Amino acid sequence: MNGMWHFSFTVADVDRSVAFYRDVLGLTLVHQQAQSNEYTRRLVGYPDAELRVAQLAIPGQDRTHSTHDLELVEYVVPRGEPFGAARHRPGAAHLAFCVGDALAEHRRLTGLGVKFVSPPQEITAGVNRGGFTCYFLDPDDITLELVQPPAR
Repeated sequence: MNGMWHFSFTVADVDRSVAFYRDVLGLTLVHQQAQSNEYTRRLVGYPDAELRVAQLAIPGQDRTHSTHDLELVEYVVPRGEPFGAARHRPGAAHLAFCVGDALAEHRRLTGLGVKFVSPPQEITAGVNRGGFTCYFLDPDDITLELVQPPAR
């Protein structure tokens, strides 16, 4: 392995998700495209696949390997059923964002209507003891996390 290329979420509506990740969380939209070709169909394993894809980047990150950090994929064909917010199910994933002040970011996002699982919790054990963390949900109920690292 040479590094991380990107993390990807399958979403119901790529435009709605781009608006959330760009306008609410502050990521930068790098690229959008429709994918309806043989290469993509072989890659995803669906012979009739038609996708809409958006690539977003966290501002200020090193760009050693890729132009983006997060890829959002909408399957136009075939459509899928929502996974839901069941964080305990095998296969569930989440993406954690590092913030300088979890309490302030929680207030800001709550004011924008973002749904939280809990308010920021102080981390009282482990390597990140002294920091704060909380889970919240994107428009597709994908779990995201705010992490305020402890002072080092």
